[in-house]
Amino acid sequence: MTDTNVAPWLTHSRWPTAPIRLVARLGSGHTPSRSVPEYWENCTVPWITLADVWQLRTGNVSVISETKEKVSSLGLAHSAAVEHPAGTVILSRTASVGFSAIMGTSMATSQDFATWTCGPRLDPRFLLHALRGMSPDLKRVATGSTHKTIYMPDIEQLRVPLPPLDEQRRIANFLDAETARMTTVGDALRQFDRDVRERERAVLAHQLNAGVRSVRTELPPGWQWTPLMHLTDPLRQIMYGIVLPGPNVTDGVPIVKGGDVAANRLSLNSLNRTTREIEANYARSRLKGGDLVIAIRGSVGEVAVVPAELTGANLTQDAARISINRSVHAEWLRLVLESPLVSHQIQQRITGATIKGINIWDLKRVLVPTPDGETQAALAATAGREIETHEDLRSRVAQHNHLLAERRQALITAAVTGQFDVTTASGRNVTDGVTA
Repeated sequence: MTDTNVAPWLTHSRWPTAPIRLVARLGSGHTPSRSVPEYWENCTVPWITLADVWQLRTGNVSVISETKEKVSSLGLAHSAAVEHPAGTVILSRTASVGFSAIMGTSMATSQDFATWTCGPRLDPRFLLHALRGMSPDLKRVATGSTHKTIYMPDIEQLRVPLPPLDEQRRIANFLDAETARMTTVGDALRQFDRDVRERERAVLAHQLNAGVRSVRTELPPGWQWTPLMHLTDPLRQIMYGIVLPGPNVTDGVPIVKGGDVAANRLSLNSLNRTTREIEANYARSRLKGGDLVIAIRGSVGEVAVVPAELTGANLTQDAARISINRSVHAEWLRLVLESPLVSHQIQQRITGATIKGINIWDLKRVLVPTPDGETQAALAATAGREIETHEDLRSRVAQHNHLLAERRQALITAAVTGQFDVTTASGRNVTDGVTA
């Protein structure tokens, strides 16, 4: 791996580039043995692990000061872990690859991080921005089938532009200010997305549930509380799927897993397949077009209507088939199962310490506020139009977020390589307070 295939944009740097390890002390971390209790007593040294990466995912946190875990001085002394000084720059290199920050105090890290303690020729904040510029490239070249990793020999080859130190500080100040502006815009977009989601929930509650918020509330005339099992085909009902789906085979029977259950995700091209010999033992849970499937493990409560092309497919034990009777409108039932009133009942029935789920017996007894078939169809159409509007708004928000991320990335890479003069960028002087 070379600097050009990791971060090709470095070749456009107006300044020479150098291996980071030549201008900053490269290090890593370790995990003291968990089998020695003494190493995990009197823990006072902050210890950065992958459990702390959540702080770094948005790119809004530059300095990390708090860690989920701490380690003891004895544990450090009997492992390869090192206590790095404040100002050390970290980069996650396994599993969650490419997230970076600066240590706010002296800290140790697990082996999942590379560290650089900058020498006199490199400013830590400039290095941080350079590493953030490399983040998409690092994710792209990470290797491994289970957990993606950037290995230390490759970390040793990473390079950084080396403008004069005062220029590094000007660039860091500029990027601090500009990325903060982008963060403000991104926060506003995320809040707008949350508001749209809340509005959608309110629409579902008002229209599909007749404004009723509790199963103890009286329904409007013509409506009734109906156990879910009474809305099903008495011959097929509600049924979970295959316990052991077997290997994925190219010419087998399509299998819907719990994680496959979501709008627009049920298609022949996206599903694994099991052997026909295994599937033949589970005819009871075969699907027909117009059935509903619901996740009963993991993302419990996600619901989708089975398209006609999946007639004859089957399920895993993480999903259940709801075969509706002829008087029930499929899209109405899908929407009402996801509405706050009904989804709350489902969530209340979830059990399990390690793997959360709902059993079929409890699912069958979920109460559904049910109008006549004509009203079901009308409600499904009205709610569908409202949801389509909300989804369009959320799609636009997602597009703006994507463009904002691209703009942020382009700004960082252009600034650290000197493609424009940050002193005059956007007509602003951003060097106030910078000392050479």
